[in-house]
Amino acid sequence: MKKKSFDEKVWQLLKRIPKGKVTTYKLLAKASGNANAARAVGNACNKNQNSPKVPCHRVITSASFVGGYNNGVKEKIRLLKSEGVNVKAGKVQDFNRCLYKF
Repeated sequence: MKKKSFDEKVWQLLKRIPKGKVTTYKLLAKASGNANAARAVGNACNKNQNSPKVPCHRVITSASFVGGYNNGVKEKIRLLKSEGVNVKAGKVQDFNRCLYKF
């Protein structure tokens, strides 16, 4: 049986984040088995060919900023807002209310 790559682990975890919720690069790294791999999580999100079906737009920074997105930050904010996440000045409001923990 083929071992899943780190990117594949990240993509599988992304599918668990419900609409209206966000998680952080750091929490996703920890859930994938390497707590120090937040940057690698960002790289995996950037390689995601199935966005927004695999919802990498729901991953934000620990300081609640939206961070980057392979389809552009404006699109990331639009998707988050369409799911009920309040974003102002590039920052998720009510961070603790919408934070998804694995």
